[in-house]
Amino acid sequence: MKGSRSIVHRLWKRWDTRLSLIIVAVYSLCAAYGEWVYQTARRADRTPSYNEVHQAYSYTPPAFMNVFSQTPHAEDAPFYLLGSDNLGRDVGQRLIQGARIAFHVGIMTSLIAIPLGVLLGCLGGYFGGRVDSLVVWLCATVASMPGLLFILAIAMVVGKGLVGIYLGIGLTTWVSVCRNVRAEVIKHRNRTYVLAANVLGYSDLRIMFCHILPNVTHIILIAFSIRFPASVATEVFISFLGIGVQGEPSWGIMINNARLRLWQGVWWEMTFVTAAIFLLVLAFNHLTDALRDLFDPALRAE
Repeated sequence: MKGSRSIVHRLWKRWDTRLSLIIVAVYSLCAAYGEWVYQTARRADRTPSYNEVHQAYSYTPPAFMNVFSQTPHAEDAPFYLLGSDNLGRDVGQRLIQGARIAFHVGIMTSLIAIPLGVLLGCLGGYFGGRVDSLVVWLCATVASMPGLLFILAIAMVVGKGLVGIYLGIGLTTWVSVCRNVRAEVIKHRNRTYVLAANVLGYSDLRIMFCHILPNVTHIILIAFSIRFPASVATEVFISFLGIGVQGEPSWGIMINNARLRLWQGVWWEMTFVTAAIFLLVLAFNHLTDALRDLFDPALRAE
């Protein structure tokens, strides 16, 4: 607990990482709010507000553009802060739901890929020999497959929806985690504290997961900060192709719908979705660089 507080404190000291943490926190709050809206509508068995169709108010520009427009705003018209799409649905609310889906994908795929990579990396790095050869062979085999095609194949077999995306991305992105953890475990397995634990008769599992693993947690933190935005970007692309989530406003679906209306001058949906993806990925990438700097032995003494 003390170590985690120290990490957050050191990240918070820099203004750029502080801004990144704030951005991630805002997205997290939006995703939590979106989940509450989704679950509330589902329990009430009604159409969620972000899917309500108001055909009469389609292509409504963002509310802030009314300041520059001479067209009066109808009193009974819905308030669209970020405008509406071709069906009169609120772009702002759908953007929040896109954040909800993005966090679902980022967290669930990480919960599949990271534990799998950590387990195999620990086993291969600690035991060596045939076990390590098997782990290296598995990594080479999975890494040699075209990642996107493998994800699409799993998603098609499981069926359209988030479950296929979870499994597809999670089962194809554990290789880098495994390799990094394996390399760290190999460095630690001959250190004094591990040899002392062997002399005391501790089991191999206890040594791996109670002694070595806590010393390689920084690899897991960095892996999560890398995997999260990569998984979100992959989900956006898959949903753009129409294979991902169905009936919900994923960012990929919103981009696919918005691109068809750019020629009509309806720029706001594409602009705000692209900006949302850009900010989230940028914030996580910056946090990844900050974590690497934090755990770099050459910089730790500074």
